[in-house]
Amino acid sequence: MRIGELASRTGVSERSLRYYEERGLLASSRTPGGHRDFSPYAVDRVIRIQELYAAGLHSSAIGRILPCMRDDDGGPAANATPALVAELTTERDRIDRTVNDLLRSRDVLDQVISTAAAGSAPVPQGQERPRG
Repeated sequence: MRIGELASRTGVSERSLRYYEERGLLASSRTPGGHRDFSPYAVDRVIRIQELYAAGLHSSAIGRILPCMRDDDGGPAANATPALVAELTTERDRIDRTVNDLLRSRDVLDQVISTAAAGSAPVPQGQERPRG
């Protein structure tokens, strides 16, 4: 498939797809006219790349991780080195801390929302609620 179709199917800009290819995260062949031609499996690869970026990983880490993940095309996954496992463990711990921080923030918001909802009465039109 051409780059425009891949961009459309994944919601990722053509510019980002070119960057992924430049960084070795995504591969394409070339048509006789020089256009990029991506495999149908590129859709899953791009989604996986996006998920890893969303997790806070940078492109060089993603480049080291992707070969260790089995692709939908059935290709073999390489074994992660001990150094990569240590790096991924650190990243996972960072993500866990972020998730826990977000959950605590959500709990605080829930408390404020429920307190406000329980103590609020409709304010007559044209009047402001007294500030406390």
